[in-house]
Amino acid sequence: MPLDVVVIMDPIGSIKIAKDTTFAMLLEAQRRGHRLLYVVPRRLALRDGRAVAQVATLTVNDDPGSWYQLGDTSEISLGRGQVVLMRKDPPFDEEYLYDTQILGIAQQAGALVVNDPQGLRDYNEKLAALLFPQCCPPTVVSRDPALLKAFVGEHGRAVLKPLDGMGGKSIFLVDAGEANQNVILETLIGHGRLTMAQRFLPDISDGDKRILLIDGEPVDYALARIPQGDEFRGNLAAGGRGEGRPLSDRDRWIAGQVGPEMKRRGMLFVGLDVIGDYLTEVNVTSPTGVRELDRQFGINIAGLLFDAIERRLAG
Repeated sequence: MPLDVVVIMDPIGSIKIAKDTTFAMLLEAQRRGHRLLYVVPRRLALRDGRAVAQVATLTVNDDPGSWYQLGDTSEISLGRGQVVLMRKDPPFDEEYLYDTQILGIAQQAGALVVNDPQGLRDYNEKLAALLFPQCCPPTVVSRDPALLKAFVGEHGRAVLKPLDGMGGKSIFLVDAGEANQNVILETLIGHGRLTMAQRFLPDISDGDKRILLIDGEPVDYALARIPQGDEFRGNLAAGGRGEGRPLSDRDRWIAGQVGPEMKRRGMLFVGLDVIGDYLTEVNVTSPTGVRELDRQFGINIAGLLFDAIERRLAG
């Protein structure tokens, strides 16, 4: 049965379709005969207790010269018979929080929101990994510079990062005794911001793997983001090179630890970041990697996602 697929995303005119996972989802939804509705940026709202959105009809084409057309604009209520794809990139700021609260009202009215609004609020992408400590490297999260310095001293080398970053931004590699350690901590902590420190994992040279979970089950291939040159970060946004690989036994074990809880919480599309044998992040806002893996292995990950969405609606 045709559905209304409502997408909340960063401005569609600025995306790079060769790498954009949301675009892959839209192509698949359109292929299945669903109607695409693009939420005009900053036009999600409440009216008399109802979640509403200013939307434009949307057509997409897998053509880098002309990849979308927007049609007529109207206000709609969000509710039963709709799938809402919440695909706005971080930062998870107050405005993002308010949007999840509006989407919670849409969910109560019967919309299937991907991912679940409560889960988006609960799962900070750095802290969520620590719900599965058996999968993680030694980690500390604190506002106390002395505690963080002691952690670096204990392990010799550590990665320090803010809790609200993405794409490798503001991530520092710190050695024990490094002269810049205090400046780095001042930059990250500022006026009392929580900062994460993880033991440095030398396996990053072989790639930071993105494992995709669909309704709790892993896709058979991961996208390894491999650092280039003198860069220690593998993030594609930081210049890393993407290389697809079959999941290892350890990858599947980690997915098996995390997946059931994600499924229970209605997190239909999740990205796990794994370095070597360790889980480092659980991405729930706008995981990527679909277009690269589809090209390399001839698969259709967005198709698996919409199979899961349609099963949820049928159930």
